[in-house]
Amino acid sequence: MKDNEFYKRADEHIKLSNNQIKKDIPLGDIGASMMFSTARFNDWMNAYSCENSVEMQVQKTETINYFVEEYRKMLNENLDEYIENYDAYMKN
Repeated sequence: MKDNEFYKRADEHIKLSNNQIKKDIPLGDIGASMMFSTARFNDWMNAYSCENSVEMQVQKTETINYFVEEYRKMLNENLDEYIENYDAYMKN
């Protein structure tokens, strides 16, 4: 289960992206940068937990599958929430 700190950390990342919107950067560019930074950090986190690059290579498919599945779950959860609350969320 996600605790309040989980959501606070996520909100900080969202706040950064929202501030970039104010600089007239296209939404797609902001989203792509956020996805890249998430992938880059997750790759670093994986490297940090491995002894060497051989171990990383052995775990590569498993690592990709884990992160893709977790992203799919989170994306699906958030899409459902936006569908359910579209009018309230998008009124501004």
